[in-house]
Amino acid sequence: MELAGSSAPADNRLYLRGRRVLLRQLVDSDYDAWQEVRIRCRDWLVPWEPRPARAMIPADDWHSYRARLSTVQRENQQGTGYAFGVFLEDAFIGEVTIASIQRWPFQSGYVGYWIDQKFAGQGLTPEAACVAIQFAFEVLGLHRVEIAIVPRNLSSRRVAEKLMLRNEGTAVRFLEINGVWEDHVRYAVTAEEWVDLKQSMGQWLPDQ
Repeated sequence: MELAGSSAPADNRLYLRGRRVLLRQLVDSDYDAWQEVRIRCRDWLVPWEPRPARAMIPADDWHSYRARLSTVQRENQQGTGYAFGVFLEDAFIGEVTIASIQRWPFQSGYVGYWIDQKFAGQGLTPEAACVAIQFAFEVLGLHRVEIAIVPRNLSSRRVAEKLMLRNEGTAVRFLEINGVWEDHVRYAVTAEEWVDLKQSMGQWLPDQ
């Protein structure tokens, strides 16, 4: 799967490149860095993450991490989802995902993202999301990409707005987040719109 700014090394992991960030699939050796960020930023992240009401705080132990990597690998093989760690100069700083991919007649998927709190507000999250959206359209061949955000999550909404995605309104009690059924503002972009929108993304995408 080739894309300008991306590569697939000998181990078949995907590498997607922005101007500053690198997106790549996580592996076992990333666990320590991932866990450190997840624990340090727990209060920053957990309030916005899907979690059934009956569950405890999302696990950050080794076994849960390894199980998640296996799930991601299976989704990659099935073409139903992709997850990437976000790296800045070899430092792990967050994740971006393309999930719930549906094929004909939908050809759609949802992009999600989170970032280490100390790197927030530096334009790194919209860059990572932009690279993922480019991958969704130009490699996966999707026709529509959505981002759904809890209305009061202003930081995440700013990312979608910087990407100039269309606000399609609020879906009532759309997802269970941190044990509560939350409304979500739905942002979207189609493949037709991406052709023009991409021209405005030069600050994030590498030269073609």
